[in-house]
Amino acid sequence: MAAFFANPENLPRLMPKWQKARIEEALFAAPPPRPAPVDPALRSRGIAAGIGTKITLSFRPFPFSPIRVPWEAEIVDFAWNDHFCDSQLRGPFAHWHHCHRAVAEIRDGVPGTLLRDQIEYEMHFGKFGELAQRIVVQSQIAKIFSYRQKRTAELLPLMRASR
Repeated sequence: MAAFFANPENLPRLMPKWQKARIEEALFAAPPPRPAPVDPALRSRGIAAGIGTKITLSFRPFPFSPIRVPWEAEIVDFAWNDHFCDSQLRGPFAHWHHCHRAVAEIRDGVPGTLLRDQIEYEMHFGKFGELAQRIVVQSQIAKIFSYRQKRTAELLPLMRASR
């Protein structure tokens, strides 16, 4: 699973299709993070973002939007099979810090992994931004991360099967 999330090519696959997300640029820290992931079926094919990697993507902020929003983020913390954290360098928020953690868990005797996202963000535009956050943004972020959970559950078995 770690290699799946370490590969920035997978980020657009985890975003709702209406956003039409695409990677515009990826500047990788060298060398790629090591050691390799525990699960050999999910090892990266050489593409792995690590601390210092900067990724610029663009997306539509709402369905049918004629504009695209650029978002530049940097990986600021990374540990295989545990977590990665990214911070926005440039984009739609005044501040954005996101940590994605993988936690081993057993449910009903079946081993698996629980994914946890912790997000800290602030809006631009003071009181107007706070109002937009309460009315639209908070709900949209919740929907997007719910979509990511669903897509992750769909994509990981396909990644294993294709190896």
